[in-house]
Amino acid sequence: MEVNAKARFVRMSPRKVRLVIDVVRGMPIDKALAQLSFMKKEAAEPVYKLIASAAANAEHNFQLDRSSLYVKAISADGGPVLHRFRPRAFGRAAAIRKRTSHIQVTLASKDGATVKKAAAPAKKAPAKKPAAKRAVKKAETK
Repeated sequence: MEVNAKARFVRMSPRKVRLVIDVVRGMPIDKALAQLSFMKKEAAEPVYKLIASAAANAEHNFQLDRSSLYVKAISADGGPVLHRFRPRAFGRAAAIRKRTSHIQVTLASKDGATVKKAAAPAKKAPAKKPAAKRAVKKAETK
């Protein structure tokens, strides 16, 4: 069973986030969270929150055992860039690009547990109107 989670529009460069996510890729959840809690990189905080959220979703929504989860895949892609300008010498302006990231994580269970979701209740067909009422409505529209 796989569980996915995303953190979008994180105000941090994807290049800086990739330094952090490369460390935790393939680790068990508990070990990855412990590693992230002691990292001195700013990007460790949003990655920690994302992995913790995905683990909580796996436990609550899919009844998976937390101890059997590991980080199967994690990636950081570029998001929209905020363009700002900074004054420079001789009346010129220099561009500043404030980058954002989209981080995706996939957690998987080591034992390959599969969970069946509860079947949705069957939808009932809408009740048909009696023929007499349909005839009256047709007569009114003409």
